[in-house]
Amino acid sequence: MELENLNSPQAISLRPAAIFALIKVFPLIILTLGFLFLAWWIFPAFIWLSLITLGMTLYRLTYIRKINYLVTPEFVRISRGIFFRRTDQVELFRVKDYILTQSFLLQVFRLMDLELTSTDPVNPVIWLRGIPHSNLIDTIREHVQETRQHNRIYEIN
Repeated sequence: MELENLNSPQAISLRPAAIFALIKVFPLIILTLGFLFLAWWIFPAFIWLSLITLGMTLYRLTYIRKINYLVTPEFVRISRGIFFRRTDQVELFRVKDYILTQSFLLQVFRLMDLELTSTDPVNPVIWLRGIPHSNLIDTIREHVQETRQHNRIYEIN
């Protein structure tokens, strides 16, 4: 039954945008270039620090690009990791609140950060970062309402 959900037209698979990953590793790129400059002008041993920070930059860039967000009518699944994969899944009937955040850079590149607050004890906050700007909140909200009705879950405050 789960395979039907993954292949259904309602399943949405997202990844952080490449430009978002570059924005996130930009400080490491500057640090790498700074160490390279110091190795050129002051002390050649700084080349090792430059190579180490370059390795950290490439690892972080790959890590961000390997994150996968899957939104189906019943759950949100987040998979991340390079050498060791971690997959978190939250049922949509647990989602309570939606917060859309767009910094200036994200607005320029038409990206968004989506924060979902849930009642799940392990994952109280679910972040979908650096995804293309869309009407995903409306889609998730509709899925949440349908899932709550289907499971006969009512909110009591």
